[in-house]
Amino acid sequence: MADRYVMSIDQGTTSTRCILFDQRGRLCSVAQREHRQYFPRPGWVEHDPVEIWRNVRRVVPEAMAHIGVDAGAIAAIGIANQRETTVLWDRRTGLPLGRAIVWQDTRTAPLVDALRNRPGDEYFLDRCGLPPSTYFSAPRIRWLFDHVEGLEERARAGEVLFGTMESWLIYNLTGGIHGGLHITDPTNASRTMLVNLRTLTWDSELLDFFGVPRALLPEIRSSAESYGEARALLPGVRITAALGDQHAALFGQTCFSPGEAKCTYGTGSFLLRNTGTELVRSRNGLITTIAYKIATEPTVYALEGPMAVTGSLVQWFRDQLGLIGTAPEIETLARTVEDNGGCYIVPAFSGLFAPHWRSDARGVVVGLTSYITKGHLARAVLEATAWQTREVVDAMNADCGLPLRRLKVDGGMTSDNLLMQMLADVLDVPVVRPLVAETVSLGAAYAAGLAVEYWPDLEALRANWHRAAQWLPAMDPERREEEYESWRQAVERSFGWVRPPRRPSAP
Repeated sequence: MADRYVMSIDQGTTSTRCILFDQRGRLCSVAQREHRQYFPRPGWVEHDPVEIWRNVRRVVPEAMAHIGVDAGAIAAIGIANQRETTVLWDRRTGLPLGRAIVWQDTRTAPLVDALRNRPGDEYFLDRCGLPPSTYFSAPRIRWLFDHVEGLEERARAGEVLFGTMESWLIYNLTGGIHGGLHITDPTNASRTMLVNLRTLTWDSELLDFFGVPRALLPEIRSSAESYGEARALLPGVRITAALGDQHAALFGQTCFSPGEAKCTYGTGSFLLRNTGTELVRSRNGLITTIAYKIATEPTVYALEGPMAVTGSLVQWFRDQLGLIGTAPEIETLARTVEDNGGCYIVPAFSGLFAPHWRSDARGVVVGLTSYITKGHLARAVLEATAWQTREVVDAMNADCGLPLRRLKVDGGMTSDNLLMQMLADVLDVPVVRPLVAETVSLGAAYAAGLAVEYWPDLEALRANWHRAAQWLPAMDPERREEEYESWRQAVERSFGWVRPPRRPSAP
């Protein structure tokens, strides 16, 4: 067993994990705790930042205890986090000013609709690479200012701090009110709608537009560099990396060359394609984002296609419809039929993300006949993830001018072999799963280890990557395109279900 390890703290949407990796990139120890999901109103999703920090304080010592090591065996700490989730806390007390607003939350929909009408998508795409969406942080900050009395005034007076989860954790790890660092990295900052993607600085025009004072915001540091030493939990151990979870997965999948892509299949799914040092402006409904920035090296960019509902559709099929008892049963049920029987499910539960960005969409089931069984519905659930991926890949191919050659996959849904074969079939490219499935945690560890020379360079990380499984396309091309056309018709039927409220008629 290696003498020293790199620690990854993976703060996700449903749980927080601490994982220790050795020099060969092997998972040596893991500890995990879930946190509560709050749904105070329809469309609202919240987390308790204090509970999440408390869970970090539990999983870190647990992970070390599993293999009998102490802080002296930790070479560096890397943090991966759920992106866009918004936390505001008091600079003086270090306590959150309410619960965190989660990336899935849609309470800002009226504000976002207004932004899309005026000044419009292009205004924001030209400045920050992001279209107006409930997905991103700036509309949430504006919503809080508009709905919490006195908050904006306190923020302008420098009494309030903002961060996504990595900022909150680094602040607490490095001392909190006793000198804690208030920082973020470019991958997380690029998801706020407040950053200039070329300069990696807070954009004055966007700050003015949203009314966000600069004093509220963390300092932007590279994704991999020595930020400072921990004072809580692991005194003296350096914190040397922070990446949003999907960027960490891209890094963990060693997608270091332009054109390489990965998709993480979880609650939602997120497909990122490395575009190198070239900032590619999407004209096909994708997000231009930061892939990562290592120390003083040039910034690496990516195109991203987020899909809001994939794994959560399986959960809905299990929990709300009760058609299966456990998530893995959906593959068994789907295999009881040869095809979907003409049935398609579009899971626009709270609108559609890439490439449509339609907050007015809602979920639909189309093609129902008396022939349809629960097996057909199960197959349609899995196909919904595959077809959503196809839409994103088509958009990426159009933006980049080069077809995708191979898709690396990770996340919980990749254990479903039928779904993986569906992906290969509808994309018409090989789909590959790595030996180490925890790519988010591994990516944060890799970035942290690079910063302290635990690993010498990117090629050493590539050497650690090994294929566990591969699926090759086997679908008839004519059938593929016929079914894709049916899927697109189904998507169109999901549009326009949420309409603006009627204005009262004049007396």
